[in-house]
Amino acid sequence: MCFRKSCYFLLLLLIAHGIRSTSAAQCNASCKPPNCRCSSTEIPGGLASKDTPQFVLLTFDDAVTVHNVPYYREAFTGRTNNDSCPVAATFFVSHEYTDYSLVHELYSAGHEIALHSISHSSNTQYWRDASVAQLADEFGGERTMMEKFAKIPGGHVQGLRMPFLQMAGNNSFQMMKDSGFTYDCSMPTRAHVSPGMWPYTLDYESSQDCVIGPCPTGSFPGVWVIPMITWTTKDGFPCAMVDTCLGMPNSTQELFEYFKSNFEQTYLTNKAPFGFYVHAAWFDVSPIHFEAYKMFLDYLQGLQDVYMVSGSTVIDWVRSPVPLSQMNSKCRKPAAPTCRPVSCELCKKEDNNFTTRWAKFCDVSCPGSYPWLQNHLGTESYGDGCKKPWL
Repeated sequence: MCFRKSCYFLLLLLIAHGIRSTSAAQCNASCKPPNCRCSSTEIPGGLASKDTPQFVLLTFDDAVTVHNVPYYREAFTGRTNNDSCPVAATFFVSHEYTDYSLVHELYSAGHEIALHSISHSSNTQYWRDASVAQLADEFGGERTMMEKFAKIPGGHVQGLRMPFLQMAGNNSFQMMKDSGFTYDCSMPTRAHVSPGMWPYTLDYESSQDCVIGPCPTGSFPGVWVIPMITWTTKDGFPCAMVDTCLGMPNSTQELFEYFKSNFEQTYLTNKAPFGFYVHAAWFDVSPIHFEAYKMFLDYLQGLQDVYMVSGSTVIDWVRSPVPLSQMNSKCRKPAAPTCRPVSCELCKKEDNNFTTRWAKFCDVSCPGSYPWLQNHLGTESYGDGCKKPWL
C-alpha cells in the first residue's frame, strides 16, 4: 500500500508514459470472429487443413527506391494466384530516402503499403521506451505522408512493423487502437512454428512467446497481431527475417530447397500464414538470392491451395474464413498509376542539425521543408536556422 502523494505521483508517471491498459484477461469462448480471436494454432472456422488455403506473406522492409523497385517489378509483374487476383506483397515502408512516386506505383499494382516509421532510428532503446505520443508521431505521421505524397487513401494503410522488431510493450498497441490501425507484424514466434500460430486479436491475453520484449500485456480490442513464424537455419537456429538466417546454401537450387523446407513447416501441418520477410538489399548480396526467390514464387504458383496475399487480406479471411472451394477473386485489381512525380530539394531539420534531402512526391508543390517528425507535411518554417545555400 502506498501513501496518497506517492500513488498520485505514480499515476502521473504512468499517464506520461502512455500506459493506459490493465493486464488482459485469459481468452474465453465469448471471443469470436469477426472482431475477436484468441491466440491459437487452431485453424479459423474449424476447417480441416485440406480445406484451408495456405496464405503466404511476401514482405519487404525499409525505403522504396529506384534501386530496389526493379526487383519488385521483375518478381511480381504478371503473377496471379489461383483466383486470378494478382500476387500481392506487403511493403513496410520507412520514410527517409523513399520515393513516394514509386510507392504509388506499387500500390497501383495491387500491393499493400504498410508502415515502418518515419525516423527508423537505429537506437533500439528509443523504440523500446517510446511513448504512445512518440509512436503516434512516427506511424500516424507516416500514414499522413502516405496519403499526401503517395496518394494512398488513409483507410488502405492498415498495418505496421516496428523497426528491428523491437517491441514497445503496450504502447505501440495503444497507439494502434487510438489511431485506428488494424494489425501489427513485428512479433516473432519460436514456440508456435509447426503447427504455426494464426493471427489473433489482443482483446485477451496472448499465449504467444515474447522473443524481443517488452511484449503487450494489456487488452486492445480489435487490434490484430500477425505472428512472424520464424524460420530455422540449417544448423537449427531460429530467424525471423530471412536475411538474418545464417549459413545459407550457396547454390540457387539448394537455396530454393531451403526456402521450401521452411515453408513446409506450416504447409504440412495447420497452414498458418507463412512469411517470407526480407529486406530487398539481401538480393544485392548475391545473384542467387533473387534467382532462388523467383524459383520459390514459381513453385508456390504451382500449388493449387496457395495464395500469395497482403497482410490485410489474411486478416480479412481470418475474420470470415471460407474453405478453399469457396475462395473467390475478391481483390483490389491493378490500375494505371495516376502520380505526377515532383522532385524536391529540401532542407531537413533533425534535432538542431540541418541537412539537404532530395525527395520525390506525387502531384504536390514542393513543401517548405523536408517532412519529418512533428512536421509531417513539411509545413514547418525554420526561419534563419535552415538556410538554403543551393538556391
